[in-house]
Amino acid sequence: MSVDADTVKRIGHLARIKIQDGDVDKLKDELNTILDFVEQLSEVDVTGVEPMTSVAPMALRRREDKVTAGSHPEKIVSNAPLSEDNFFMVPKVIE
Repeated sequence: MSVDADTVKRIGHLARIKIQDGDVDKLKDELNTILDFVEQLSEVDVTGVEPMTSVAPMALRRREDKVTAGSHPEKIVSNAPLSEDNFFMVPKVIE
């Protein structure tokens, strides 16, 4: 897989990153290098290798999955930058 200049510009647009015209070729080369590396990784034989979540063996901590009433809304919104009547307040983002 290869990335061209138009694809770099589209990725920048989708990521909402302004890419200067002078940087397009450099970014194209960097993205192609990353994709080449990923293709190399797909050639590695991983038959019999167990998936892992960490380099150190460990068991995931689990808690009982149970429904609770909550009953402490004050604690829930206590660290919120802005709240009113135990509801989170956020800036309006849609007109």
